[in-house]
Amino acid sequence: MSENNRRQEALDYHSNDPSGKIEIKVTKEAETQDQLSLAYSPWVAEPCKEIHEDIQNVYKYTNKGNLVAVVSNGTAVLGLGDLGPEASKPVMEGKAVLFKRFAQVDAFDIEIATTDVDEIIRTVEILGPTFGGINLEDIKAPECFRIEDELKEKMNIPVFHDDQHGTAIISGAGLVNAVELVNKKMSDIKININGAGASAISCARLFVTLGANPNNILMCDSKGVIYKGREGLNKQKEEFAVETDCRSLDDTFDGADVFIGLSIGNVVSKEMILKMNENPIVFAMANPDPEISPKDAFEARQDIIMATGRTDYPNQVNNVLGFPFIFRGALDVAATDINEEMKVAASIALAKLAKLGAGPEIAKKHNRSELVYGKEYIVPSPFDPRVLVWESYAVAKAAIETGVARINLDLKEYKSKLEKMAGVEPQDIDL
Repeated sequence: MSENNRRQEALDYHSNDPSGKIEIKVTKEAETQDQLSLAYSPWVAEPCKEIHEDIQNVYKYTNKGNLVAVVSNGTAVLGLGDLGPEASKPVMEGKAVLFKRFAQVDAFDIEIATTDVDEIIRTVEILGPTFGGINLEDIKAPECFRIEDELKEKMNIPVFHDDQHGTAIISGAGLVNAVELVNKKMSDIKININGAGASAISCARLFVTLGANPNNILMCDSKGVIYKGREGLNKQKEEFAVETDCRSLDDTFDGADVFIGLSIGNVVSKEMILKMNENPIVFAMANPDPEISPKDAFEARQDIIMATGRTDYPNQVNNVLGFPFIFRGALDVAATDINEEMKVAASIALAKLAKLGAGPEIAKKHNRSELVYGKEYIVPSPFDPRVLVWESYAVAKAAIETGVARINLDLKEYKSKLEKMAGVEPQDIDL
């Protein structure tokens, strides 16, 4: 199908009646006068009084415990830049679709018409009583860092900026497996990262938590290598400034084990790839065009483990492997936060699940005959229903163990509930 035809198909998809991609569904019978009296006046007063007596009852009597706000001001929409809040709405509706499709989480998009950081923080903060969690989306750096940090301090529900943490969690899972497959150690690998925005900073932080040495990470922005003493660095970039003689992206490939691309397409050459160490790991995640195409990378050398952000190549680093299931686990324990331990737990769960491979019915969805753990399968398929069980269980377990859960679930019963929701056989989860 040509690009023009695909474009029209996308426009038709969104404009066909009813416009958009989401709607509100009534979950209780409301067909008789008696039922309406329970849904609204007068008997709705009873749960109101129960919640007034104990505010935690809001999770029992309302949809708060299964409702996420997807919040954006449209300043960093996909790879398109600052399109404004209205133009971000199709993306935010799409995010709500993914929440529901993959984890049965209800989500509502909220587009905010301001670039004032204090206004964004205050607006989201006062919406807190409605939602069980906040998914920040497509808000540009560095503002997004402050917005998330302050909202996490002010709110008693999870606040999660997916552009930062989603990519980090999925790429972290892939990196753990890739490093193992090439018989290297996380503490030894030399990593160069092109891009220094929200995703790149979060990836670097999580890689360190997973065992990487921060002194072995070289990060580049549009001006070149981020090094000690370089002027004009914000505090997030300063965190990854190192002592080095490297000044250009090309320099950082000398002796590198891992390349992480979170920048723009076609900025990495075959010659750069050839300068990397044996069995290099290349995660070229720019969309729609990777920093280097898999075709060019494999023409340069055959010993690569390659991942991209695209659906038409193996090893897609796709955020849909993260946020629906992370929020599922966090909501089910009424967590007050999504902390670092929960993010690491999600990443490790994905890494371990990938080692099990996936059946032919899942492989078919990727136009492949099989999905076997190895160089072309280092992260699970988002269509594997077991992701719901493994990742949500891991997140809920970590929330309970770190004291941010307000509901102390029986984890054995919770696993059974997730298995039933996913429609899979009982899982022997080793986390």
